Amino acid sequence: MKKMIHTFRLSVWLAACVVCVTAQQLTAQDFHLTHYDAAKIYLNPAMTGMFDGRFRIHANYRNQWTAVASRPFQTAALAWDKPIRRYGVGVQLMNNRAGIGNFNVLSLNVSGAYDLQLDDNNEHHVAFGMCAGFTQKSVNFGRLTWNNQYTMSNGGGFDQSLPSGELFAGNEQQYLLDVSAGALYYFAREQSRINPFIGFSAFHLNQPNESFFGRTSRWPIRYVIHAGGRVGINERLTLQPRVLSMWQLNNRELVLGLLANIYLPNSDSYLIAGPTFRTRDAAILELGLKHGEYTYRISYDINVSTLKPASNNRGGIEFSVVYVAKRKSPVVPPNCPRL
Repeated sequence: MKKMIHTFRLSVWLAACVVCVTAQQLTAQDFHLTHYDAAKIYLNPAMTGMFDGRFRIHANYRNQWTAVASRPFQTAALAWDKPIRRYGVGVQLMNNRAGIGNFNVLSLNVSGAYDLQLDDNNEHHVAFGMCAGFTQKSVNFGRLTWNNQYTMSNGGGFDQSLPSGELFAGNEQQYLLDVSAGALYYFAREQSRINPFIGFSAFHLNQPNESFFGRTSRWPIRYVIHAGGRVGINERLTLQPRVLSMWQLNNRELVLGLLANIYLPNSDSYLIAGPTFRTRDAAILELGLKHGEYTYRISYDINVSTLKPASNNRGGIEFSVVYVAKRKSPVVPPNCPRL
């Protein structure tokens, strides 16, 4: 009982820290995911290999702003990671595309992490991780339209055969070296009804020059704080409260969510459902199913920002699939509780 009270106090303290840090929030960042907790390496490199299994594969797809853009924002990710004793190794391929100019960000990153046990009972852990790789940024200037190309003929519109008046002396592609790092605390006692965690990560630490025109334009560091845990209500119901805060220069994002895992005894599966709210941006409904080694999730963002008159409240749809290969025999290493 004393350990349970201590763990509960710890979870409250962690949540209070996150609330204090994220009290001042503005608008959302670009290229975000609703299923951020499924894309472990994209969330925090320290989560690489922090699970109980032989290896894990994650796939994600997001389509956003089809209501307001002829070329919607699309995000696709594929990742693989594996625990090796107290180490974790992984690789992630991610592609983001937005706009009529086909602005594209393609990245390939390799990550590694180390899990540090803090006590003799193998309950308190701190993990550290790093991620490095290459990013290609590209844009098709020829697909863009400009005010000089607007004509009143045939009811008005853009005619790309007209001179734009713009000079593009830069390259349409840039190749960048990108380095990120993170840390994670988690409580891993299986018998506990409350298993909290909190993590911090920073991306683009080397701030590579991303300018297409030979000038200096550094990629700003993106900071992430995420926290939550597993709360066992009874044998059939587990709750997962979650909070995420990201900021990059003046762009800030705060996400609050609660997922319920409901055990379905007849199918030996878990139904996943719950609301998520991205402040000043979207109210999100999420539904999923965990069956065997697979976890399937789907969500839809209902736009509640100042853009909602144009979007008609339509935001984006997202899918994710996570496969965790089970171990062939029981092991002693720590089990990170459903991060």
